[in-house]
Amino acid sequence: MEQTLVFVKPDGVQRGLIGEIIARLEKRGLKLVAAKFMQVSEELAGQHYAIHKNEPFYDSLIEYITAAPVMAMVWEGNRAVEAVRQTMGDTRPTDGKSGSIRQDFGLEIGRNLTHASDKLENAKKEIELWFSSEEIISWQRVLDEWIFE
Repeated sequence: MEQTLVFVKPDGVQRGLIGEIIARLEKRGLKLVAAKFMQVSEELAGQHYAIHKNEPFYDSLIEYITAAPVMAMVWEGNRAVEAVRQTMGDTRPTDGKSGSIRQDFGLEIGRNLTHASDKLENAKKEIELWFSSEEIISWQRVLDEWIFE
């Protein structure tokens, strides 16, 4: 089973979309294994977005992600990275497929509601950055046999 990091960004939190986003991931068949509502520190934001350090939008990105709380989560399932990214939709909401979270609720790339790991190796790194191993709960869901082959 893959695990992937998802967080509802400050705009999604401010707009009251945490429950909607969790519901869509659960309905997709993914299993929540860790969650915390938190204020992102500048240090954590800098580590998470280090790849963008030399981009002109870096400072505004750090300012945005630290402006209000986020809901950070780890989701688990077969092909979880791909399934979450499909559920979230295109980074640019107006380019997304109908029915995706970003297309349904977003307009701007800079206010696209969620973060989702883009590939498995990044998911592993991001999960380690955001969560300790003790915060991730391994549990057996009765429905799994009806979701996973």
